[in-house]
Amino acid sequence: MENLMGIFLNSVFVGNILLAYFLGMCSFVAVSGNLKTATGLGFAVIFVLAITTPVNWFIHHYLLAPGALAWAGLPDVDLNFLRFITFIASIAAMVQIVEMVIERISQALYTALGVFLPLIAVNCAILGTSLFMVERNYNFSESLVFGLGSGTGWFLAIVAMASLRQKLRYADLPYGLEGYGITMIVTGLMAMGFMIFSGIAL
Repeated sequence: MENLMGIFLNSVFVGNILLAYFLGMCSFVAVSGNLKTATGLGFAVIFVLAITTPVNWFIHHYLLAPGALAWAGLPDVDLNFLRFITFIASIAAMVQIVEMVIERISQALYTALGVFLPLIAVNCAILGTSLFMVERNYNFSESLVFGLGSGTGWFLAIVAMASLRQKLRYADLPYGLEGYGITMIVTGLMAMGFMIFSGIAL
């Protein structure tokens, strides 16, 4: 339990998928101009990461990894070279399934998140989380917690940026720094601020 808590806190603060590895920057910069939109996208990222990371864990351990097909009588087959395309396909499929289920169950929730879900399918933070999960040899429960933590960290970063950008609308910025210029500078400062957590032993 302590190990799972450490993985969660590390993925939220120390190894924040966006501010430490700068994955998912395109949607982060594009959507963080509005706090409501950023919050909706952040929740959707948490939801999708909580599903796709454990799904990709199963795909890797029971289909792609060396010896993973021993259950099918093919212990010498290694499909690890298909990892990228398989993970991307599973992410796109899971996002589509989630979108259809939400539309069927709750039209109000679909209206709120439907705009954001297709955008998540091409978010490199989603793929990056699954690849980190494989590289770090996480088990199923660790992968689930890591996915939740990475989504929470991404949510925290985009909501913080959206709040700051709302305040910056009333700031007297130097010419040439308006818009994306000041956004990238603030992102760098936020990343430096999150570096203070790197000294914490988890």
